[in-house]
Amino acid sequence: MSIIALIFFFLFSQSLETSNNVKLNFIQCLINSTQLTTPISGSVYTRANSSFSTVLQAYIRNLRFNESTTRKPALIITALDVSHVQASVLCAKEHKLLMKTRSGGHDFEGLSYVADRNFFILDLFNLRSINVSIEDETAWVQTGATLGELYYRIAEKSSTHGFPAGSCPTVGVGGHFSGAGYGNMMRKYGLTVDNIIDAEIVDVNGRLLNRESMGEELFWAITGGGGVSFGVVISYKINLVRVPASVTVFQVRRTSEQNVTDVAFRWLQVANKLDENLFIRMVFDVNNTNGEKTIRASFRSLFLGNTTTLMTIMDQSFPELGLKPSDCQEMNWTQSVLWYYKFPAGSPDSTLLSRTPRSLVHLKRKSDYVKKPISKQGLGFIFKKMVELERPVLTFNPYGGRMAEISEFAKPFPHRAGNIAKIQYALDWNETGVEAANRYINLTRVLHDYMTPFVSKFPREAFLNYRDLDIGVNHNGKNSFLEGTVYGVKYFKETNFKRLVKGKDTENGSPSLTMACDEHFAFDPAVSQPLFHLCRERIMGLPY
Repeated sequence: MSIIALIFFFLFSQSLETSNNVKLNFIQCLINSTQLTTPISGSVYTRANSSFSTVLQAYIRNLRFNESTTRKPALIITALDVSHVQASVLCAKEHKLLMKTRSGGHDFEGLSYVADRNFFILDLFNLRSINVSIEDETAWVQTGATLGELYYRIAEKSSTHGFPAGSCPTVGVGGHFSGAGYGNMMRKYGLTVDNIIDAEIVDVNGRLLNRESMGEELFWAITGGGGVSFGVVISYKINLVRVPASVTVFQVRRTSEQNVTDVAFRWLQVANKLDENLFIRMVFDVNNTNGEKTIRASFRSLFLGNTTTLMTIMDQSFPELGLKPSDCQEMNWTQSVLWYYKFPAGSPDSTLLSRTPRSLVHLKRKSDYVKKPISKQGLGFIFKKMVELERPVLTFNPYGGRMAEISEFAKPFPHRAGNIAKIQYALDWNETGVEAANRYINLTRVLHDYMTPFVSKFPREAFLNYRDLDIGVNHNGKNSFLEGTVYGVKYFKETNFKRLVKGKDTENGSPSLTMACDEHFAFDPAVSQPLFHLCRERIMGLPY
């Protein structure tokens, strides 16, 4: 064996031994923690445990990160109560072990269960209690619950209440809420974070804090700035919203032969100006019929009212779509959630309680914001490029209404007035391996680059919950702040980003948000978001 090989083997052996020692010391710290109110040993899964792979894969929602080559955590902690979270935070801090916090696992870049160095997962799926109070129209929901579970529990108590969050029922509350989740009632009621009134968080010092004890700066940060950049959010208190006993939904498709360009152009003119009770999503994909590829546009809608009122609005404001009463269906709000997610007609409300997605794929997502209507010529260029690429799908989510009325500084999420729509770039595939992933991801990048003239500029804005490492990654070196700024201003715009990293001391002198050290701020090198706590206590990962 050569000298170089011997040196490598020695260094690898030393590294492995150190890693094992850290893990063993960490586990011992957990078991002996004075924070514990219930034993934690049954909630700790190491790679030697026969259930380790099952627990790990249970909440991997992007198969890109379920390959044999994907780095696996040293262990997983399936917390059963708050004391397990507190012990995990304090022991990770003591033994300098990176912690990734997972609720639903729908983070598009796998950031709640993937890292490039030794780490463990704090899995919150057991922390899923939901307490609904119709009397004061509020609910406490733990972050390990899913959106579907929340909707079901609300419906148990009332047929005329709901909550403005996402249309995918298996998404975890933790990441969706903390990253400023949205849904098809946002034009009426704003985002999830616009309807959060309290929260509980375990901070880097293991303290359980509520809104009053954490202070308004930290509360502001975890309602749109990414919760696990600041601690581990345990639960949120939300304001429920009123919904009619009967709402109306429709889906209409238009193709190249049905004046799709004219209809899409009109949508861009009016989608953010329509009645705030009306949400119409526009989706472009490539339709391949007998070898001929053409553009198809799908318009899916939720209207908080009846068909008659909806038809009056559409005839006046969007006649180009050609909506007919026969296109419309009336149902209660819970059934509209099931319809929007394309569950079979007649699916019972209990379908929302399933935590298992109907399908799992490899995927890539990106985002953009549209500030000005795209011309018909511009749409023609986009359609031509999409036909050439064939696979990427563009989804336009309309803004306006309540979204335009809330200040961009009210929450870390700044994308308010002045936006026509948010775009999601989506591509799913079933092939495994790095080569396939690179090929399909590149298609989304090509389309994203092509869209540059048609979207926001200086900065080119992006949505935090559509996490996208293409727009910036921090390497945690001397240029951490500058690297963080690259993507920070895209997610939060400059003022909100600076507020997130400014840092304020609490009355007892502990850091409530950020701490500067070594003349730069603390960032985790594995993720695309700043981590706001002591540099030498860098343990937090990203949510969702």
